[in-house]
Parts: sequence; structure tokens; C-alpha cells
Amino acid sequence: MENDYEVLVVDDERIVGKQLKSALSKDGYKVEAYEVPAEAIKRLDEKSFDIVVTDIRMDIVDGIEILEHAMNKSNRTKVIMITGFAMMELARHAMDKGAFDFIAKPFKPDDLRSSVARAVKTIQQAN
Repeated sequence: MENDYEVLVVDDERIVGKQLKSALSKDGYKVEAYEVPAEAIKRLDEKSFDIVVTDIRMDIVDGIEILEHAMNKSNRTKVIMITGFAMMELARHAMDKGAFDFIAKPFKPDDLRSSVARAVKTIQQAN
């Protein structure tokens, strides 16, 4: 399945980023994955993505900064936050900042696929 939706994955754990990229690529998304958040921010300056999937807890640049940067670049971008620290306060904060969804680790690839599919549907309905 080929589609035109571009996804940016940001997770400072290389293995997680590779797994997420692989799962989403199999669904036909064009996926770029970064394990260094500062590089992902730089890439967001260069290009708009339809969907950003980012870990919240990372060194130096965290997922909330990625979220804010993506939303400032394009309010059309849907940002899905993932974290191993599933705290309601953190989820609420991310949602208040404009996050589309919040997924707690560990999760199955299908959980992410489902969230991305919902994001795509929301983008399509807005067009």
C-alpha cells in the first residue's frame, strides 16, 4: 500500500525508532526516524510532516518541544506522543499543547498504526 503521508519518528532509543519506522513503512507511509531530537527539530525546520510520532522523555530536547516546534511549523500536523512514563498530568499537558494522541509504552505496533490511521482520517476530513 502506497500513500503520500509523511511521518517523522523521534525516539532517543535507536531500537524503538527502527521498530516504529519499520511498522509504519510496511503500511506505506514515508517515514524518517531520528534518535537525536535536535536533528529532528532541524528537519522540521526544513520540511513539514503530516504526522510526528515522538517520545516525550528525551535528553536535552524533549517531546513537548518537538510537539511545539511541529505545531508552530504547521497546525495541520498531527503529533502522537509516546512515553514509558504514562502520567495523566503529562498526557493532559501534551494534549493541551495540541497533541493528537498519547500512547504509553510498552505498546504494540498495531496501537501506533491505529493512532496514525486515525490521524490520517482527521487530516483527510479537514481537506
